[in-house]
Amino acid sequence: MHSELPAALRLGSLQLRQAQASDTAFLRALYRDVRSDELAVTGWPPEAMDAFCQSQFDFQSQHYRSYYPEAVHYLVERDGLPVGRLIVDDSPDALRVVDISLMATQRGQGLGSLLMHWLCERADAQWQPLALSVEPQNRARHLYLRLGFVQLPSDGLYWTMRREPTKMEPAE
Repeated sequence: MHSELPAALRLGSLQLRQAQASDTAFLRALYRDVRSDELAVTGWPPEAMDAFCQSQFDFQSQHYRSYYPEAVHYLVERDGLPVGRLIVDDSPDALRVVDISLMATQRGQGLGSLLMHWLCERADAQWQPLALSVEPQNRARHLYLRLGFVQLPSDGLYWTMRREPTKMEPAE
């Protein structure tokens, strides 16, 4: 039996709380920020990029809610300001990272590692695999490999990765 994911928690310098409707403007901006590199090469005018990101954000949100209806949608805050999101689905077969996104200004500072270490510890404590999908060019895949994830066979745009639980050493 798995314990429920907490509604809110503090992890070092980060505070996680369940996302609310009032967070939508930030989440839309985060989506655009995460996609900025791939949008930069399109040559589209800003209003076309905005329209594309609006529709893709809506599509992604609908997809996540359809496929992971029980997932917990966290807003990640640092010093009281939103810096990212984490969506986690605690299903019987695996603890799944549905989405983990940080603003570009927050990347490379160990925040993703902090979030992933918490998820690894939680999965290990529940003796549960941890699963996620990642784009092959996403630099976070190096972190996942360091944490013990292995790449599974995939035929899509994303790598499916899985980390089996590790035996917890008894406390002395």
